[in-house]
Amino acid sequence: MQKTGYSKREVVEFNFESINLESNEFFGNSPPSVFVGRFGYPEVNVGVLSPVGSKENAYLMDSPKDWVKNNLKDYEIMKLRAQLINSRFKSSIKNFNNRLLDISQEVGMAYKPVEIEVELKNKPVSNLILNNITSPLSNNANVRNIKLTENPKIQTVVEKTVSDKDLKAVEGIKKLYTKGIDENFLSKILSVGLLGLGKNRKLVPTRWSITATDDTIGKELLKDIKFNDIIDHTRIYTGQYLGNFYCIMFFPGIFSYELFEMEVPFRKNLWSKTGKFYAYDYEDFNGRKSYANETAGGYYAARLGILEKLNELKRQGSVLVFRFINEEDRFPLGVWVCREATRKSLANNYLEFEDKNLALNYVKSLAKKKFNVELDELTSISKIINAKQKLLMDFI
Repeated sequence: MQKTGYSKREVVEFNFESINLESNEFFGNSPPSVFVGRFGYPEVNVGVLSPVGSKENAYLMDSPKDWVKNNLKDYEIMKLRAQLINSRFKSSIKNFNNRLLDISQEVGMAYKPVEIEVELKNKPVSNLILNNITSPLSNNANVRNIKLTENPKIQTVVEKTVSDKDLKAVEGIKKLYTKGIDENFLSKILSVGLLGLGKNRKLVPTRWSITATDDTIGKELLKDIKFNDIIDHTRIYTGQYLGNFYCIMFFPGIFSYELFEMEVPFRKNLWSKTGKFYAYDYEDFNGRKSYANETAGGYYAARLGILEKLNELKRQGSVLVFRFINEEDRFPLGVWVCREATRKSLANNYLEFEDKNLALNYVKSLAKKKFNVELDELTSISKIINAKQKLLMDFI
């Protein structure tokens, strides 16, 4: 398959070997994994994902952090995801009087693979669907019945948080995140309506819950970061993962965040409001008042990795990011790629500069040498580069 380009990155179909079921019934172990669709909202498809048979590596079929840890290639990730059957049913986002939804919620809360028995209404459709936000999804089939054949293993802190219907969703996410529970798990339990005040709980399409989780965790981290001391010198971090090269610059100053994304070699970016070859979004110390429409979920995913690093350093700064999407990024695998590529970049050693202009010249030279890209147009409109130094007191 050819590189998709921005103009075709939304939906791609990739055919792997079909799953051949002898009947419409099978046993499997969910990674655990659940998926809530967005089409037809507020009537949506809710799916429990599982392979056919009990797989020893089932956990690996829905674990971005393990994909990174094991240095899996794009094709290996898609092959793992293509083994999952999405056994789905229709539900209203507010209808919790549904046995299949109860089972989906139990699976979603589990931290280890869950053995299930599934009866389908039809054979799975074996096209692997890829998009920019969610992990690859395949083998959709309408489900008649799902049974748990073992008790799901659920952490006590998760069970207590889910049971607390007086706890707001933001507070629940923060509580679990500080206990070491990652964003992949948090987005799942948010999607199946397990967080928030009891009267407000509802199903949230997975596509939306992923970005909502990244945004929520980021905003909670920022509450502390904004009181940190300012970083002393300009730092440059670089790194890449699955064809996504990040150049992340930390400048002395109060927190702000600016992201430029572009494919290299250049091609027109259809998400750009200006019709340019790049997509662009920005926030100052006060944050955004609207969704980052150009860089979308990648904006919040990359920001999370950046805020985690600032939190670790106990510092704040103005952060300028260049994302170069190159030919190794052959397929859209989900926004987790941006999050993990950012984390990998920030785990690398950094270069430190006393002078801001020297740092900029280094980045311009790097972009030219590595991708034959001239960054002058981007740096000329950068709010962070061209901003006058502001003090924290200016925002209080």
